[in-house]
Amino acid sequence: MPTAPEPDEDNLHALAPPPQPVFHVEQALLGALLLNPHRLGDMPGIAADSFSTAAHAALFTAISTLPPPDPDEHARNTKWLGQVLTTARGQARALTAPYLHTLVQVCPWPRHAPAYARMVEAEHARRRLHRAAEHLVQTVNDASLPHPVQPVLDKADALAALVDDIARRFPPRAGILPRTPAPPTATTPDHAEAIEEEQLLLATATAHPADIESIGWLLPDDLTLPLHTGLWQCLTALARRNEPVDPVTVLWEAQQRGLLDDGDEPGEVLRLLAEPAGSVEYWAERALQRSLLATAEHTGWRIGAYADDPANTPFQLIVGARRSLADVNAVRTRWQHAIGATPPQRRRPAATTRAGPPTTTVAHAARPTRVTR
Repeated sequence: MPTAPEPDEDNLHALAPPPQPVFHVEQALLGALLLNPHRLGDMPGIAADSFSTAAHAALFTAISTLPPPDPDEHARNTKWLGQVLTTARGQARALTAPYLHTLVQVCPWPRHAPAYARMVEAEHARRRLHRAAEHLVQTVNDASLPHPVQPVLDKADALAALVDDIARRFPPRAGILPRTPAPPTATTPDHAEAIEEEQLLLATATAHPADIESIGWLLPDDLTLPLHTGLWQCLTALARRNEPVDPVTVLWEAQQRGLLDDGDEPGEVLRLLAEPAGSVEYWAERALQRSLLATAEHTGWRIGAYADDPANTPFQLIVGARRSLADVNAVRTRWQHAIGATPPQRRRPAATTRAGPPTTTVAHAARPTRVTR
């Protein structure tokens, strides 16, 4: 999300307003507080980090930490304004007395300060949501994590906690969804590895169809290629009907379902299904883990896209983010079933909670020897 540039300490031109409307709203709010400092008590949701520039944050810090002036004396002289400027310049040396005068002049109605504060708070919520969504995506793509599922879920929980925090200030209105188009699904860096592991899953399940029932937590959409999705549907259908399962029967079922209409060669499908290795449960867990991470990544991108769109209100951001996070929670439930974990009771850490230690599973501990194809 683009943010207003922070002022260069030695360049007064850095205070020129950027095109974002929130900059003008912040000016109006600060101007109202400079004129009537007692209005600070009417806006409990605002803090220094709610502002988009260092200069405005410094001014708000000075206003909120200095003792308020006597109203009559404040109306007669600028002594308190001088104290505000001196204090704020400790954090933003580019601030000048003329800029404080500008803030007072551009404030249309000081009594509207609570409304201005609400607007500043809404924009701050957008920035916070965008940062949390970025952190989720970054964790998914962190190659240094040997077992990334738990750190990713921790980031998803932190994002959900932030959404709850925003909702306490901006209760969502029913039925209002963001109109922002969802970003396209990104291609994962290990796409080739995913294809190979899914082929091993399909071949191993064909060789050991009795194991298919035990992995009902794996869904066809967890696989990355349409052909693999269709073949898994064929396998589960044959197993459910208690019909013979081997490469030939699966191929015939695939033909009945129209899976070969896209040009896939029957001989290639037979070869794919004839090279089992390891256990069905292991490859299924690998596929589900990949699906969980892909879902989390897409959720982060989608929430980030919502937060990037200034047309979305906080109410729309909350509803859209919660709908997106529901996708992660659905896969999380199946993952916990797969690894035999007991679902936690409404895990909601604070929005700043850092990722916890990685988890291990029986499947990881008993990882079979990889077959080179």
